[in-house]
Amino acid sequence: MKAAPQEVKDYEDHLHPQEARWFAVYTRYKREKMVAARLREKGIECYLPLQQLTRRYTRKVKVVELPLISCYIFARINRQEYVPVLETPDVVQFVRFRRNLIAIPEAEIDILRRVVGEGMEVQAEPRQFRPGDEVEIIGGQLTGLKGVLLEQRSDKNFLIELENLGYSLLMQIDPALLHRIAPSPGRSGAQHVGEFRKYL
Repeated sequence: MKAAPQEVKDYEDHLHPQEARWFAVYTRYKREKMVAARLREKGIECYLPLQQLTRRYTRKVKVVELPLISCYIFARINRQEYVPVLETPDVVQFVRFRRNLIAIPEAEIDILRRVVGEGMEVQAEPRQFRPGDEVEIIGGQLTGLKGVLLEQRSDKNFLIELENLGYSLLMQIDPALLHRIAPSPGRSGAQHVGEFRKYL
């Protein structure tokens, strides 16, 4: 995708000249793997979270590897690599928030790496949480994950927003492993770009 020179300059100003940071990139539908391959050919570090899913057909069962987040890929870039990413075929644009590029902390990329790993099953008594609460997972594979609770859909189903990713996780998790950091009234109507599901 070609961007206007002034637009490129505005966004490049948000990037460090040498230090590479993670940014989310939108791709065309079902082009995530192709974009990842092309970025690697350019020497640009990228990460495409993939999950294995079982598909049952009439005569066979097939395991397929699909992107965890449709049309999303993550690129670790500095200022000089911004335009080469944009000019990569099938790249639509960088994910922006209020027209600003937002660097994604390494810790949240690590969370995605753990999300596509093995899950866990737990049992516990329900706790009371409210939409808008800032929460943290304090046990299991995703220990340390922090976000904003958008919705509690059942005793063990929580929709949690990761602000820097612009995505939400719908988790099946033991409420005993969920700790309220601080109530955040006013966030109950929070919007999220999309969601993906992970059962822990």
